[in-house]
Amino acid sequence: MVKQMCWLSGQGIENAKILHLRTEPNRPWQPYTDFTECVVPDYQIPGASKGYATYQKLKAEGWNLVPNL
Repeated sequence: MVKQMCWLSGQGIENAKILHLRTEPNRPWQPYTDFTECVVPDYQIPGASKGYATYQKLKAEGWNLVPNL
């Protein structure tokens, strides 16, 4: 299992990036909210990136950040 994260554009949110994850290299990226076993609540800060709290948690657990595609 690979543990990869990437910041990609979210649907319906102009210029906003949200955290996407994948656990298999040949699978498409999925929004972090699809991984209920990994997600933690977002920070309640206006303009904060969606998934940043989850990103911090997963980074500490050894997940790798892949540059934007």
